Amino acid sequence: MQQINMREAGDPSVLFIEHARIPQPKADELLVRVAFAGVNRPDIMQRQGLYPMPKDVTPIMGLELSGEVMALGKEVKNFNIGDLVCALTDGGAYAEYCVVKAGQVLPLPKGYTLQEAAMLPETFFTVWANLFMQQQMKPGESLLVHGGTSGIGITALAIAKSLGITTFATVGNAEKCGVVAQLGAIAINYKTENFVERIRQYQTGVDGVLDLVGASYFAQNLDILNKDGRIFLIGFMGRHIAEQVDLLNIAVKRTTLTGSTMRGRTAEEKAVIAQSLLENVWDKLAKGEITKPILHKCYDFREVTQAHREMDKGTHIGKILLAF
Repeated sequence: MQQINMREAGDPSVLFIEHARIPQPKADELLVRVAFAGVNRPDIMQRQGLYPMPKDVTPIMGLELSGEVMALGKEVKNFNIGDLVCALTDGGAYAEYCVVKAGQVLPLPKGYTLQEAAMLPETFFTVWANLFMQQQMKPGESLLVHGGTSGIGITALAIAKSLGITTFATVGNAEKCGVVAQLGAIAINYKTENFVERIRQYQTGVDGVLDLVGASYFAQNLDILNKDGRIFLIGFMGRHIAEQVDLLNIAVKRTTLTGSTMRGRTAEEKAVIAQSLLENVWDKLAKGEITKPILHKCYDFREVTQAHREMDKGTHIGKILLAF
């Protein structure tokens, strides 16, 4: 098979295509012939040498895919050869074939194509686990989403809307403002507006903040939180060291601050998230109660350097895919 590897950490030019043996599934794994693989921020960070790799995982990038089941491990019971699936991988989706833990594999939601389903796993696993699986955010509350037109942002806004949660979203231009408005959010252009001041035109604060930015927004996030508010920290595009933050605000507001990564979770933890998605979200997707993901562009896998350059620009709206 063909797969995408990298020579060293660096810009997209370090990526190259090589031939490799088709992997064989272990007892609890499936072998999937990849149709589409998502290009996500952790891939970029891995390429740049900024993403700590868990032990014993493939160095091949790619954390989500869709495709056809080609072989089953001897302990796999809920899937059959020929099934069309999507999956959160532990890496390796940048290839024509990929092995995945069976607990991280999901059927396509009814009415979804392979291309549409490939845009689900990485963002839905992340958003669901951080914001909704334990009812961290509840109907009737309000949520601020930074990076509203990223894959994560669009997923958070779409699920929140389906649950009756008021949403605000920061974005960088008028086109992106229009996109998040269609998802039910009040749009805030962070380049021309202060998000704290803008939200206070509507209400005193928000109950939750989904933050992909990190340090540069931390003080303002605390400022706009209601009492008993929650900050969900999952990205660090604005640095990871927060200086001169008034910790008294955390105590006075009884703030809950959580952070997480998905790749470092155990297979058992990811399987629990997958089952929760299947039980609580997949039917909503099938019924159209949650808006379908937005595709920015799909590249042939041989154009992976162009796909990474597009992600590096940071101007995309929605998901970037590779087609195999």
